[in-house]
Amino acid sequence: MEPLLQCIGLSKRFGPKFALANVNLNIFPGRITGLLGPNGSGKTTLIKIANGLLTPDAGRLTIQGLNPSPETKAIISYLPERTYLAPWMKVADIINYFADFYADFDVNRAYEMLQNLNINPDDRLKTMSKGTREKVQLILVMSRRAKLYILDEPIAGVDPAARDYILNTVIKNYDRDAAILLSTHLITDVEDILDDIVFIRYGQIIEADTADNIRAREGKTIDQYFREVFRC
Repeated sequence: MEPLLQCIGLSKRFGPKFALANVNLNIFPGRITGLLGPNGSGKTTLIKIANGLLTPDAGRLTIQGLNPSPETKAIISYLPERTYLAPWMKVADIINYFADFYADFDVNRAYEMLQNLNINPDDRLKTMSKGTREKVQLILVMSRRAKLYILDEPIAGVDPAARDYILNTVIKNYDRDAAILLSTHLITDVEDILDDIVFIRYGQIIEADTADNIRAREGKTIDQYFREVFRC
């Protein structure tokens, strides 16, 4: 099986500091991969390169064999760490905007998720709590029928009561020939949905394996093992 996303010798530096250093990584279709590491480990830098927001200094990152480009952006559904939507817009207006912009956007799926989370499509973003705005943004991302979903801290600002629904939404609403790359600090909440684990520190991949292999080998949960590996 060919990887959907592939990094070969990927490096990126900011001044004298390497944000990524010779990263080699494969993300395969039909898998949910957790990209896990402490703050400043290079997670967001890798994600931004995949989305064409940064360019590498060495090596390459490809999506279905292509360098990041308008063509690859058409098959990636990206949830950034920070909200990028205009606060004056109504949710219904944003859905219409996405439907016009993305050929793979499923309007019915979006409205179903809004209803399940009790979000009024006529509300403006500026009237919503931070957590509700993040729910709206995740709904927009998961309403696309993309090949690759890249989620940067998708549940960081969401109340615990909604996390299970949101994670179930992530699982149910991506096609089985697609892949999810998920970056988060809330490992306990997400580890049950992760197929593969990537640990990154100081811009280097220090471990990449299936979640089941790590649990069987270490006799620990992924969260417990993460705390052991990255102990201060």
